Amino acid sequence: MIGIDLVWFKRDLRTHDHVPLLSAALSGRPVLCLFIIETERFELEDTDPIHIQWELDCARNLSVNLKKLGAELHFKKGDCIKILEEINQQFHIKRILSHEETGNYWSYQRDKKVSEWCESEKILWIEYPNNGVIRRLKNRDGWKKRRDERMRMSLSDPPIFKHTIPFNRKIPEIEDLILNPRVLQNRPEPGENAALKRLHKFLQKDGKKYSWAISSPTLSVKHGSGLSPYFSVGALSLRRAVQETSSRINYIKKNKSQLEGHAEWIKSLNSFRTRLAWRCHFIQKLEMEPDLDLKAQNPIIESNMNRILDPEKFNRWKEGTTGWPFFDACMRQLTSTGWINFRMRAMMMSAASYNLWLPWRDTGRFLARQFLDYEPGIHWSQVGMQSGTTGINTIRAYSMTKQGKDQDPDGDYIRKWIPELSMVPTNFIHEPWLMPESLQNSISCRIGIEYPEPIVDELVTRKEGVSRSYSARNSEKAREISKKVLKVHGSRRRPRRKSKKMSSTTQKKLF
Repeated sequence: MIGIDLVWFKRDLRTHDHVPLLSAALSGRPVLCLFIIETERFELEDTDPIHIQWELDCARNLSVNLKKLGAELHFKKGDCIKILEEINQQFHIKRILSHEETGNYWSYQRDKKVSEWCESEKILWIEYPNNGVIRRLKNRDGWKKRRDERMRMSLSDPPIFKHTIPFNRKIPEIEDLILNPRVLQNRPEPGENAALKRLHKFLQKDGKKYSWAISSPTLSVKHGSGLSPYFSVGALSLRRAVQETSSRINYIKKNKSQLEGHAEWIKSLNSFRTRLAWRCHFIQKLEMEPDLDLKAQNPIIESNMNRILDPEKFNRWKEGTTGWPFFDACMRQLTSTGWINFRMRAMMMSAASYNLWLPWRDTGRFLARQFLDYEPGIHWSQVGMQSGTTGINTIRAYSMTKQGKDQDPDGDYIRKWIPELSMVPTNFIHEPWLMPESLQNSISCRIGIEYPEPIVDELVTRKEGVSRSYSARNSEKAREISKKVLKVHGSRRRPRRKSKKMSSTTQKKLF
């Protein structure tokens, strides 16, 4: 029996820049392309039906693209090992070809089981690098150089197939999975084709204002890249995004005289390219410590904090009814659309961790389920940073009121997402509890009735939370663990020189 090559599509739902697919096409064996809907995931606390629906829709687009190449995508539902066993009994798997995956702890354990099964069945499982994440590193020495070298590797075109296994069954619908995902406003078009289209539009048109627009929850919708949902399922390769961004920067530099605003373009695209590098940096943390979604990097600090879940505070935080207008608007946008910009994500964790003193696992899992672009490596690394449990990062406790005044000075964003505040005058929109009672009555926006009072005093609780967080770091054991965390995960970038020390007053103004 000749046997087959099985290309296992996981979080790499594309035909371009897909080395496993290319390797299978060149092998001379019949090829079976496989996408598994793993039902065990439905019960995970960081998985939401919107994630399954997005992956399924992107896989549908992949199926169409594969057919154009002479291949067909097999859709299977159930337990991964059982599905592989069935395929092996029918077709005799010679090789399984896939990309490396850096997911949550569940996917890490699943891959270990698949590896053991392949060994027992004498099946060769080859995993290819998928981005700038390097496997089996002990620390970050030399990581950036290796990551950048990988980003410069040649891109590959989709291969043509001659011998493939046909798929004659119905592609499952989300309804067939007995899942009920919430309907998202402005949901992106799924799939590789849409990802490539969005990349080109960003590089040619929308990205010019990127460097300063990404801090705003409104401007970032248009001028942000909009690529994170595609990266999360691998509908677009990171290497292609890096290389096409670099090509666009070089083109602009060579044609300055013909391009209006070339300096702004270069600044923005350089900023975007840097963020793509940071993306790999944070995912690398989870690759080196695969249970970051389950345990704090510094468990002594977490224990010293002793955060306890307060159901009322947790519910008001996640429902966007804290009484802090800008925060509530951000949370409601996230729930409605499945996306919000990076700075606001940090603010959400900051409010939960310092003002409300809520445990990071509960708040982190809730946010994971809200994000259409949930990327475990970035998410759990950021949750650790923003909750103060790493011991190596500066504590950043955001002021919701200041963020609102900075990003939404006239209150238009607040009024859009919180209709209860639609009639509030601009001079009160960020602190509506300061409105005179007569004004509240006249506009039918009574604080504590139509719109809630602030859940806690923002300024007082933020100061208390920061103080308690720094106190939790003071033990000798906590400091020892923090040193180990820094040695393994700390960036090897040299800090920038500063002309003079930043004053504490200036630092406070930043957040």
